[in-house]
Amino acid sequence: MKINQNRFQLQLDRSAITLSVICAVQCMLLPISAIMLPTISLLPFSEEVFHSALLFFVIPISAFAMLMGCKKHKSYDVIGYGLVGLMLLIVSAVWGHDLLGETGEIVSTFFGSSILAFGHIQNQRKCKDSCH
Repeated sequence: MKINQNRFQLQLDRSAITLSVICAVQCMLLPISAIMLPTISLLPFSEEVFHSALLFFVIPISAFAMLMGCKKHKSYDVIGYGLVGLMLLIVSAVWGHDLLGETGEIVSTFFGSSILAFGHIQNQRKCKDSCH
């Protein structure tokens, strides 16, 4: 049972890292691809709905993975990375364009995704170390 919980928690961390990377890549590549292929701006992933949809998955997966990991390794500093990363992603998705402009929104999303992914990588490492 404990081995299944460990695998599940590690899989949640991997999923959260993947979603963070997808968010960052989409934010970085969309403006470039829209210049080169103007019709790409008509696709649904170019809208703010894409960010909201990703957050719909990122927030619960990240929170659950971080809490499961912290319960195991008792090192709660990773929650700080998770909270900062999630807050940056939420602010970027909800108010980023209005507050920061397009470039600021991209930069904020990239940093939020990076911080969140770093937190999950740290969570994975600490969980693996606590098992041995």
